[in-house]
Order: sequence, then structure tokens, then C-alpha cells
Amino acid sequence: MRTLIVTGTGTDVGKTVVVAAVAALARAAGERVAVVKPAQTGVAPGEDGDLAAVVRLAGDVDTRELARFPEPLAPATAARRAGATPVMAAQVVEAVRALDADLVIVEGAGGLLVRLNDLGETLADVAAGLAAPVVLVASAGLGVLNTAALTAEALARRGLALAGTVVGAYPEHPDLAERTNLADLPAVTGAPLLGVLPAGLGAATPERVLEAARCGLGPLLGGGWSPDRTP
Repeated sequence: MRTLIVTGTGTDVGKTVVVAAVAALARAAGERVAVVKPAQTGVAPGEDGDLAAVVRLAGDVDTRELARFPEPLAPATAARRAGATPVMAAQVVEAVRALDADLVIVEGAGGLLVRLNDLGETLADVAAGLAAPVVLVASAGLGVLNTAALTAEALARRGLALAGTVVGAYPEHPDLAERTNLADLPAVTGAPLLGVLPAGLGAATPERVLEAARCGLGPLLGGGWSPDRTP
């Protein structure tokens, strides 16, 4: 079983779309795919969360949501305010290892060091427990180089592998920063650019998501994109 940890340079950078795109490619290759969301925040009971979006975009994948908290806050804060039991890193590791799949994708909340609980555990602890590589989903525009570099530094300090970066929502008409960041992200992270997905895929059909994944994600993630084929 292969495991990928997906984190972001922040919120609303396209993590869920990237997870769905990777899952769609794996499904098309005949693999059994599972997606784990350790903590879903900002979604009420009964409402669709990120995992519902993955299924809508990628098709029939197994999903596991370990905890849900209604307020749109970091999981540790949201759990505390709800008077609920927070998620522990060991709990996530155990849930992943119990799955029967060829590929398991773990999607974090926000960035790498967002706290899961008041012990200070984060998605980095989950990655360490699973010995799994991390894929960083980055925003396209100004300011992303600093947060991407800090994430890469935090992973390196913990001895964790950064597989590379994916730009999760690249605009149709990029500005100067968005164009130059495609070359600068590998330089500041020390890891390759693994793909560039177009903005707007969150509202696309599964067929369109699969097509975009094949064109926009590199071989490590199951697609045919290469850095020479920048948008």
C-alpha cells in the first residue's frame, strides 16, 4: 500500500482538487484508492465536506473522516471549543494502516503545522508515523514562495520527505508572479514541481478532472505533465 500526505501552503489552495485528481488517475489505472481526512472543520453534521467533494470529482473511492468540528478553525481549537475529543496522530496512523487499498491519500487541514490537538501534534507527526512522503499544494500567486520554503524547511528539519509541489489552481491569465513562481517553487523548496492544475476544477465533471489530471500532473502522481509543459 502506497501512502501520500497532502498538505498546503494555506487554506483554499486546491488541496481537495489535487487529492481528487491523484485519486482519479489511480482509479483509471485500476488501483483501489482510499482518502482519509483526519479532521474536517467548518462543516455541520450532515453537510458535505471535503471527502464528498473528492467522491464527486474522482468517482468511487473509499473515504474515512475521523472527526468533524463545526467551526472553521484549526482542528485543535475547533475541538476544544466544541468540547469534543481531538484527533491524535496515532489514531490517524492506525486508521490508515487498517485500510485495504493500493493508494491511501491523507488530506490535512490547512498547512503542515496546523495543530490537531493541544499536545501540539500536526500532520507532520502523521507523516512521520506513516513514513510517508508529503505533497505540498501551493497557491499560484505572490507570497507563496515564503510559505512553501518554510514548509520545506519544517519537513527537512523533521527528516520527512517532500515529494514535490503542485500548484492547485492556476489561473487562465496568470500575472507576472504567477508565471515566475512556477520556476521559483522548486528552487525555494528543493523539491520538484509535480504539476499545475487549472483553476475551476472544483466545479468540473469527473471526466474533466481526469483529463486535467492526465495533462496537469507529472508521472510521480500518475499523469503525463512535465515542467517543460508549463501553462
